[in-house]
Amino acid sequence: MNTFGRIFRIHIFGESHGPAVGITIDGCPPGIPFDGQAMESDLERRKPGAKGTTPRVEEDRPEIISGCFNGNTTGAPLTILFANKNTRPSDYEKLKKTPRPGHADFVAWKRFEGFNDPRGGGHFSGRLTLVLVAAGALAKKILGPVSIKASLVEAGGDADIQRAVSRAMEEGDSVGGIVECRTDGVPLGWGEPFFDPIESVISHLAFAVPAIKGVEFGSGFAAASMKGSAHNDPILDESGKTASNHAGGVNGGITNGNELVFRVAVKPTSSISKKQSTFSHSTGKVEVLEVQGRHDACIALRVPVVIEAITAIALADMKLMAEAGKGPAGRNEAGKIGDR
Repeated sequence: MNTFGRIFRIHIFGESHGPAVGITIDGCPPGIPFDGQAMESDLERRKPGAKGTTPRVEEDRPEIISGCFNGNTTGAPLTILFANKNTRPSDYEKLKKTPRPGHADFVAWKRFEGFNDPRGGGHFSGRLTLVLVAAGALAKKILGPVSIKASLVEAGGDADIQRAVSRAMEEGDSVGGIVECRTDGVPLGWGEPFFDPIESVISHLAFAVPAIKGVEFGSGFAAASMKGSAHNDPILDESGKTASNHAGGVNGGITNGNELVFRVAVKPTSSISKKQSTFSHSTGKVEVLEVQGRHDACIALRVPVVIEAITAIALADMKLMAEAGKGPAGRNEAGKIGDR
């Protein structure tokens, strides 16, 4: 449903054009320095502004209403709210009866018997990635020295991202892209096989992000055409360091101490200026649809910081699970449970 995690648990709520979107985080250790400034840089990176992004601009000012006192987490559930102020629900009035192709409009209408909020996609909107970024900022604090960096490496099949975005805008169309995430400093031993291996937890969160259509770790799908002698990563020393990293930093669902590397495929934005055909609930016929509103020509431009956030959330949960189990990945050099 709308809750995820074993120890570091998140619960997401709100709609794109409702009063607010928010998140409640449970299981956060006490004493983590955290306030609005801790989220600021990541929240800014998610905002539109670059060519090819939506003209809808929100303040995205976080309001922490519980779980923090004097700038530190208390250990109680922590709730963060973001007000929606720059809304134009009238842009979506027609969509109640004419669902947009590629969006969740049609399935949401069927699944929730027409009671869903259709404005801007409602609860299915990419607007809700805002609160994931906020939770990710807290998770990064828990992870300490672990470094997570995601970047858009291609758009529309082109390494020249701006060229691909400009072409799509000229055509009134959209493009997707590939986002690569690299994480350094993850110790050997995080992950909970059989059903919570590190790839599964990250992938679960990645597919919760609207527009994500594929995930691959390390060499990914290219591994299918490789031989074992080429794909295997020779182990160099007792730390687990390997000569290559086709596994992407994971073996048997457990981090192996090498760089954690994965990529996600982001589909083209479904809302485009070109006319499309869709089924009308009111007439029972296929009609021509012209989408109104404010949309991204390439939503992938704003995805990297979201992928960093979901990676941090997954790893924070894995770290706390390792500490709870008192395994080797939960201990520091002094043999104590990992410091914060």
